[in-house]
Amino acid sequence: MKKIIYLKDKAIGDGNITVQSMTNTPTFDAAKTLLQINELAEAGADFVRVSVPDLTSAEALKEICQKSPVPIIGDIHFDYLPAIAAIENGVAKIRINPSNLPEKGLREVVKKCIEYNVPVRVGVNKGSVKKDVTVPDLVSLTLDAAKRIEDLGWDKLVLAVKTSDPTETIKAYRLLAEKTEYPLHIGLTEAGTPKYGLLKSAVAIGALLADGIGDTVRVSLTGDPVKEVYAAKDILVSCGVDRNFVNVISCPTCARTEIDVEKLALKIQEITANIRKPLKIAVMGCVVNGIGEGKNADFGVAGGKEKSVIFAHGQKLMTVRNDEIEKVLTLLIKEHTDE
Repeated sequence: MKKIIYLKDKAIGDGNITVQSMTNTPTFDAAKTLLQINELAEAGADFVRVSVPDLTSAEALKEICQKSPVPIIGDIHFDYLPAIAAIENGVAKIRINPSNLPEKGLREVVKKCIEYNVPVRVGVNKGSVKKDVTVPDLVSLTLDAAKRIEDLGWDKLVLAVKTSDPTETIKAYRLLAEKTEYPLHIGLTEAGTPKYGLLKSAVAIGALLADGIGDTVRVSLTGDPVKEVYAAKDILVSCGVDRNFVNVISCPTCARTEIDVEKLALKIQEITANIRKPLKIAVMGCVVNGIGEGKNADFGVAGGKEKSVIFAHGQKLMTVRNDEIEKVLTLLIKEHTDE
């Protein structure tokens, strides 16, 4: 049975996919870091991870954790003393690669996690492994790292095994999912710039979610971390994991198209962007097969030369002038969602 790990009152592994991101501000600057954490939370992040490279940063976590609207995860490398200070100062989880810590340091960190009831993400990235390894090797390293922590008496773990290659990452997580019941943090590492980083992440994360693999997600992009949150939310929506949104479908257009499909579809997306209820709107360019193709939509339009058909679930509701389409669809959406 899948283990469920709690970060304060937020669960990982209960069937709901959580979204997280990571600040890129200096953690020792609590004010600047809190500003970015609030931006990430407003965008929809469930958790925010911060780097803890030194004791000064760990000390700043006291204020950051007290004022943050979401649980904070401390990202630890090499030095175990900042990890201990971060736990004492209120982080809800820490992320470590046990192979980067000396045995004494790992013992002290796990001891402190037990004392403060702080879960651990065991993160093994291919880039941090000193030699070339295969996918089975990466999975074995991850499980061995988890076993080291289990042997020290702690099993509140989240596992991650990342590479920057989508295919390799998919294979690694599929194998890991066969071998553990711990929750899995999924995503690529060093995915890249927003355009291609998002595409690569969508391939890897989408494939894993389609397999039922993954409990918490980060889309790692170079630049503004707020874009990571929006990207992750878009992937969850596109995979059907998150159904509380307005799904605007539209035809690719052809010579039969009688209305500006792209402009209208974009406008409906803009109008409905903040509605958190399941609804499907179809924007179709012609009446030849527009109603049929949009029959599963709650509402839609099939374009005509001067007038267009507004329909619901494949049934005609009315005919309106083309300059009235946006207004009528907006009113129907408002009546249906009360928003």
